[in-house]
Amino acid sequence: MPVAKKASKKGPATKAKDFGAVSTALRQILDDHGKQLAVHTDKAGNYHTTVPSVLHRGKPIYFAGVRTGKNYVSFHLMAVYCAPELLKGISPELKKRMQGKSCFNFKAVDHDCFTELRRLTAVGLKKFKSEEFRRNIEAMQ
Repeated sequence: MPVAKKASKKGPATKAKDFGAVSTALRQILDDHGKQLAVHTDKAGNYHTTVPSVLHRGKPIYFAGVRTGKNYVSFHLMAVYCAPELLKGISPELKKRMQGKSCFNFKAVDHDCFTELRRLTAVGLKKFKSEEFRRNIEAMQ
């Protein structure tokens, strides 16, 4: 008589998570800045922008991007890496989503955090386009 197989503890195979709405909402934060940003990469699950008017070693400087991973969607905002003072006063909810110095991870749309990221993005872009930032970039070259 054949031996019955034990049920798997993992359960049935799970379908990949759909982060389309999260990715679209985060991407819209960047798209709202129109001509101030240039799209560097635009592939499924991988969207990155540069500031074309600020050059480092002859190339536009990376500004921000949205990347869809296996377990979450990441919003990378280099402005908070270059100017950590921008993070002063951010909400505990957004701070909780930080991984590293410039990455915010989301599994679902969070309107409050996205509104805050929209503000941080606008302030960060203003900082990147400032004369002081340009001088700092030129000094590094």
